[in-house]
Amino acid sequence: MSELRPRSNRSLAKNAAPKPAAGIARHGQLKKSGPWGSIVKFLGLAVVVVLVSGISLGGIVFSQLATNVQANAVTLVGETEGPPPSIGAFEGGFNILIVGSDKCEDPKGCKDREADLNDVTMLLHVSEDQTNAVAVSFPRDLVVPIPSCPRIDGKGNNSAMSGRPINETLSYGGLACTVLTVEKLTGLEIPFAGLITFNGVIEMSNAVGGVPVCFAGPVKDKYTGLDVKEAGTYNLGGQGALNFLRSRHGVGDGSDLTRISSQQVYLSSLVRTLKSAETLSDPVKLYGLAQAATTSMSLSNSLASLDTMASIGLALKDIPLETVTFVQYPGTTGVGGLYEGKVAPIKAKADALFAKIRADEPFTLATVGDGRGSVADPNAPVAEVPAVPAPDPAATVDPNAPVDPAATAAPVDPAAVLDVKGQTAADYTCSKPFTG
Repeated sequence: MSELRPRSNRSLAKNAAPKPAAGIARHGQLKKSGPWGSIVKFLGLAVVVVLVSGISLGGIVFSQLATNVQANAVTLVGETEGPPPSIGAFEGGFNILIVGSDKCEDPKGCKDREADLNDVTMLLHVSEDQTNAVAVSFPRDLVVPIPSCPRIDGKGNNSAMSGRPINETLSYGGLACTVLTVEKLTGLEIPFAGLITFNGVIEMSNAVGGVPVCFAGPVKDKYTGLDVKEAGTYNLGGQGALNFLRSRHGVGDGSDLTRISSQQVYLSSLVRTLKSAETLSDPVKLYGLAQAATTSMSLSNSLASLDTMASIGLALKDIPLETVTFVQYPGTTGVGGLYEGKVAPIKAKADALFAKIRADEPFTLATVGDGRGSVADPNAPVAEVPAVPAPDPAATVDPNAPVDPAATAAPVDPAAVLDVKGQTAADYTCSKPFTG
């Protein structure tokens, strides 16, 4: 399969869902009644959606996938065992941390990396009423406090550190350490987590048949091998998808922040692809994606059950595109001292974001994308506006008739508009070439 295959904007618009008006992202407060009531990296979302849809592939297949999942299970700190919910019984909001590792999987070694770092760290939060979801991407160079974490070899704990890049947590204490760090940073409980490697990204992007990605111009990154000759929409799969997701020198201003905005172009298109009939009605594609997911991901024990994953998937699969929101943790570059050459958190904006999430309060994004790593797609499909019938000249209007509140647009609460970078899955955007 071609990894960079041009597709016309006309054909994409024909098959894509109309773009709705800017929506409100609602995010839920976690229930505190029990471990299952207080319970994706992007491909975690793929896992739970396709497992739900592919659950009818048969008992033998289900057993095989379950074996795959259990083979790579990871224990989180403080994790307790409990009966998994029956399929369809999951209630309330939940959090899942998805981590993408850049671990070298070549037996001959990798010249560009030695340590096992978390190249992508993404927290997926689903609202209490399960109608909305937000995925927060943490810049890999974001400097944060790292708590004391159990050593990977099981021999005691590593010491806490006041400020180190978040992408070091995986090598410092494994997936459990990354979870502890994000919990401390956000104030959210994260009982579910999953880890995927580069090879897993390749296999899963192939299994879904590739993802349409729009480029605002030619993009070339000698470090990842990404080479897009001209503006347009291309179907990215396999190594091509991985090259794009890893690219930072080829997009935006070359920073980790604009790379995240560029990645969100892929993420939003991936969700649209997963929710399309072409994916959900194709048993071969579903099985391939489920097989790739379960063999390439290491899941926390709390998540390493197909019953649990299917229950979560049932909560995720019907969330509207306009209420699946991708944001990046607020940060900035150019700060000296501890943050020299790294990303410094913007505490006020981060506090406002997670206060909304914890309190289950709705918010809107001030802008779509960031204008540097991603821009609006000029060829995005336009939603059809229903025709308004002409008024009946013979009709009379009662001036004393009560006004329908639903007919009057409610004013936007300024406090509900957050100055954080991101977009919804319903927003069509293009990756912007490197501008320096």
